Amino acid sequence: MPDTSKLEKLNRELEKSEKKLRKAINDEKALQHQLKQLTRKERTHRLCTRGGMLESFLQEPERLTDDDVMLLLKLIFHRQDTQELLKKLLKREKPENPENP
Repeated sequence: MPDTSKLEKLNRELEKSEKKLRKAINDEKALQHQLKQLTRKERTHRLCTRGGMLESFLQEPERLTDDDVMLLLKLIFHRQDTQELLKKLLKREKPENPENP
């Protein structure tokens, strides 16, 4: 009969391990969801901020269509001096952000 108690003990340990595994998998899913949420919020904030920056340079932005703004941006970003400046800016080291260490 000692073999049955050993078998029962192993089955209990197996169940306990499977339960821990399910919990770890669920915790991982929850963390991935949180990361996705934070990334989405960060992107939304960046888009709104930069959209506001663009509008601050447009005269009467409410009168311009999306196509008008796209045409203007294409013209500006196809200029050689703009391309050179953009390359310089992208070569810089990424600055430390004290809010996001």
